[in-house]
Amino acid sequence: MNKVWLVTGANSGFGRAITEAAVAAGDVVVAAARRVAALADLAAAHPDQVEPLALDVTDLAAIDTAVADVLARHGRIDVLVNNAGRGHVGAFEETGDAELRELFEVHVFGPAALVRAVLPSMRERRSGAIVQMSSMGGQMSFAGYSAYSGTKFALEGMTEALALEVNPLGIRTLIVEPGAFRTSLMANLTASPQIADYAPTVGATRDGAAASDGLQPGDPAKAAALVLAALDADEPPLRLTLGADALDQVLGHLDRVRADLDAWDKRARATTFDD
Repeated sequence: MNKVWLVTGANSGFGRAITEAAVAAGDVVVAAARRVAALADLAAAHPDQVEPLALDVTDLAAIDTAVADVLARHGRIDVLVNNAGRGHVGAFEETGDAELRELFEVHVFGPAALVRAVLPSMRERRSGAIVQMSSMGGQMSFAGYSAYSGTKFALEGMTEALALEVNPLGIRTLIVEPGAFRTSLMANLTASPQIADYAPTVGATRDGAAASDGLQPGDPAKAAALVLAALDADEPPLRLTLGADALDQVLGHLDRVRADLDAWDKRARATTFDD
């Protein structure tokens, strides 16, 4: 039986690539985006497989309505892909409360609401998959990405617990951590007002992000193919880190974490009561 997918942020980048890969596999995709005009060509080419859906993932009431509508029409949602998102660059001090809350609404609260909306039917069928599009910034961070990474860390932490809860019920979970892929993320970064003292650190990040746009080594189509392969694997991973850059950075980060643990191991263990 062909699958029914619900993909957010399906109009571009990884969302579009995953939509195209699922369509090529013969599946049906409810392609959600705030602006569905960008999906018109895909829907016209595959009218029986692509259903554009106008959806803002920060509108929690609209999420419940949209999921109920998909279930009423298709009877199930086999795969939820929480992909909608945006980039942000700014020093911790530069990032205001409103900016931080808006980013959490898109990357954490919206995906959480979608997961809650699809889980009852997945539990009933003892089948389904939830894909959380994170980033290598979900395991580590860089100067200027405190807010962005904060949301991805939160998403990954929640999903680790989610996996322990739903995997025994036949529901798969996959956290995808891309490195630099050729999407529109860097072209659409929001930026906080700049404080001069952070020019050597956060300024370098801003400059690097601008310079990398359109030159990223990662191919979203190849990433999408690997996501589908991971979902179909006999033993799917919890995390799928994509791109040599992401793998190298994350592995280096884990080595540094272990070095810190090892350096303070004996003193950290000696913090128990003497009795």
